[in-house]
Amino acid sequence: MFLQLLIVLLFIYLGARIGGIGIGFAGGAGVVVLTMFFGVDAGTIPVDVILIIASVITAIAAMQVAGGMDWLVQLAEKFLRKNPKRITFYAPIVTYFMTLLAGTGHTAFSTLPVIAEVAKEQGVRPSRPLSIAVIASQIAITASPISAAVVFFAGLLEPLGVSYLHLLMVCIPTTFLACMIGAFVANFMGCELKDDPVYQDRMAKGLIQLKSTKKTVVTAAAKHSVYIFAAAIVFVVVYATLISGSVGIIQDPHIDRNQAIMAIMLTAAAVIVTICKIDAGKISTAATFRSGMSACICVLGVAWLGDTFVSSHLVEIKSFAGDLLQQYPWMLAVTLFFASMLLYSQGATTTALMPAALAIGVAPLTAVASFAAVSALFVLPTYPTLLAAVEMDDTGSTRIGKLVFNHPFMVPGVVTIASAVALGFLFGGLFL
Repeated sequence: MFLQLLIVLLFIYLGARIGGIGIGFAGGAGVVVLTMFFGVDAGTIPVDVILIIASVITAIAAMQVAGGMDWLVQLAEKFLRKNPKRITFYAPIVTYFMTLLAGTGHTAFSTLPVIAEVAKEQGVRPSRPLSIAVIASQIAITASPISAAVVFFAGLLEPLGVSYLHLLMVCIPTTFLACMIGAFVANFMGCELKDDPVYQDRMAKGLIQLKSTKKTVVTAAAKHSVYIFAAAIVFVVVYATLISGSVGIIQDPHIDRNQAIMAIMLTAAAVIVTICKIDAGKISTAATFRSGMSACICVLGVAWLGDTFVSSHLVEIKSFAGDLLQQYPWMLAVTLFFASMLLYSQGATTTALMPAALAIGVAPLTAVASFAAVSALFVLPTYPTLLAAVEMDDTGSTRIGKLVFNHPFMVPGVVTIASAVALGFLFGGLFL
């Protein structure tokens, strides 16, 4: 068992070294080794999770091609520029709700340049709003009604008496409040921008410039695409609520929640293409589509590898970890934290570890409260949105230290996740 565990960790490490979609490649290779050389039965492939990611990303990409993402960025910029002095608190609000709406943290790419520019204009250290904005875009995945992590986790919890709606009732307020706590901490991180020697040196060399924000013409089609996508999300939440066991208005539905999400999102994409008159051929070349398909492969490889190992040693794992987690429930959050740090995906971490946690007897309240801990993608400074924030800050305040882990995302990120877990136990006790 321990040798096989080492094999799993080795391939996860190799995937992390390759980076990006390579994590999925390495996961598939690990399955080959465990099944063909160790005689382990192959685990379950999270097909629903992969198909949900694909269908949601298709609708988002259609919205992007129609210009909807540009309109959302303009709205975000207006919001930030109306409250420039409070940029550290308003930036995570923007990235949080964009992720909540889209189900992917990659929407942050479009708003990070605006955040950096507004901070510089106000003399605010850009690392403060940029760091918590990136973290908010990651943790919001665990509150998004259409994210693969939430949908998969909800499916695990429903047989245990926790509905999809109850999960959202806990996750949305706790993660948002945790982001505000993280913003408060980030607001005191680092010296003032004018006192930063790196900033002073770059200013003296003429490397820092205030860029005029490019104005994009927003068409009626762009606005329509956002309205259509938002309506699809509302439809998903309403339908999932109506068929849930706790509400039970629709008995014996002809299509379950996961299938409904896929169908509704594909329908939304079709409506956007038709109403907004966009070229459907451009959807597959959109940046969001490419990143989403990469996420599908990552979840396929890593989650399959994790389930292959866990399902083959569930008895031993339950014997080893069951009593420990019953006595120290917060240990689940710690485990999820370090796992997501390596797996680089909330969906992959959830599908790989949550079934095992619930199978060994972890209470639903503990699992729900610990859910936010699958968002520790900021620990290793190699995640795309984190690197983008570093690159977009020409003041040099958002920099990675020589010790790798001493970067401006670490402290606000740990505080945000710890706060979300603590609040999760509090809110979970009220709603579950």
